Amino acid sequence: MIVIHHNPDCGTSRNVLKIIEDSGYQPVVIDYLSIGWTRAQLLGLFAAANLTPREALRETKSPADQLGLLDPGVTDDQILDAMLEYPVLVNRPIVCSPSGVELCRPSEKVLNLLESWPSGPYFKEDGEMIIDDSGRKVED
Repeated sequence: MIVIHHNPDCGTSRNVLKIIEDSGYQPVVIDYLSIGWTRAQLLGLFAAANLTPREALRETKSPADQLGLLDPGVTDDQILDAMLEYPVLVNRPIVCSPSGVELCRPSEKVLNLLESWPSGPYFKEDGEMIIDDSGRKVED
């Protein structure tokens, strides 16, 4: 089973969901902006993805700066509290699969979690190729 914590307004999140679906999976899609997070859920996801709350903090296009969360003295607990109040502060998408949990930024990171991929060539919505004609991941 694959689970994606998804924001449909985010291009990266849309790309990741499309890659998963085009790879033949039917993921569980969690619209975390609508339902929010629990502390235990965030702590579990971050631990599984080997992320700290600061590393998972969405710094742009979020209220992080206005809330003072970008200050280096802000603790992980303070960031977590803010994430619970403002779900948009969690960077996305976070994908869970049998192969692991990862914050999939850039979107092609989701390929590390999938056993099968879409046929190549494969392009993100901005036109960037991520899988070539031979089915190999395009490296930077």
